[in-house]
Amino acid sequence: MRIPPFNPYIAVVIGVIAVSTSAVLVKLANGTPAAIIANYRLLIAVIIMAPYVFFKQRQEFKFIHKKDWLLSTCAGVFLAFHFILWFESLNYTSVASSVVLVTLQPIFAFLGTYFFFKERFSQGAVISMVIALLGSIIISWGDFRISGMALFGDILALLGAITVTVYFLFGQNARKRLSLMPYTFVVYGVSSITLIIYNLIVQNPFFGYPAEHWWIFIALAVIPTFFGHTLFNWALKWLSTATISMGIVFEPIGASLLAYFILGEKVTASQWLGGTIVLFGLFLFVMSTSRKRNVTISKKYQ
Repeated sequence: MRIPPFNPYIAVVIGVIAVSTSAVLVKLANGTPAAIIANYRLLIAVIIMAPYVFFKQRQEFKFIHKKDWLLSTCAGVFLAFHFILWFESLNYTSVASSVVLVTLQPIFAFLGTYFFFKERFSQGAVISMVIALLGSIIISWGDFRISGMALFGDILALLGAITVTVYFLFGQNARKRLSLMPYTFVVYGVSSITLIIYNLIVQNPFFGYPAEHWWIFIALAVIPTFFGHTLFNWALKWLSTATISMGIVFEPIGASLLAYFILGEKVTASQWLGGTIVLFGLFLFVMSTSRKRNVTISKKYQ
């Protein structure tokens, strides 16, 4: 394997910091409907990607099979509803609770592969899932004691985790045959169209928002999208999926710290306890379900 042009571990660290900004940015756009925030995040990302995709990789669209179009379209629809549910959850619950619960996505993904693809679980995976779910119950119970609306936000966050899981299950098959940028462009494009239709149905206004909110839309399209998820996808060429997953597990910590310093959100005792248990369970889960592979890193990075 050739030497990476940039230390992939540093790329993962940058990616974790970048995705940690997402929830805080959404909170800063308070007053703008969640579906509108999601709409502009993806639409601006598509607009940024368009020149490169059409000038460098447009020929690949001719060879996309109908099955892959269908899978990518379904993935895009569920990605749109993931953002609607997750962003809406932030209107009711804290950044700490919302991000921790959305991070349960790997567990829902393995449950999906168990029911649909009959994939077996190890005993360690089952124990770690129980630990993580116990932590989520502690968070939800603590939020319920504070406010019923906070519990409603937790439920929305869990639904957001489920919808992003379905997004991955639809997309993983097509992604094996499509290049990163064309696949991402199609999925984000479908998500944008889905969100436009949704906003038209619920009659959310597309304009009339404060100028600073438009900067937030752009920041969401650039920071967590390109400096976050795109860097993760790039790093996968040199690092294992387990390594990337372990990095993403730290997103709730980064998001909670940013929420504390930027929004003044304090973390309650139940959020500390439940969040720690969830992250510990996720750590064990990733370790017990990962398949190790060799990683080639240049000596200058060691």
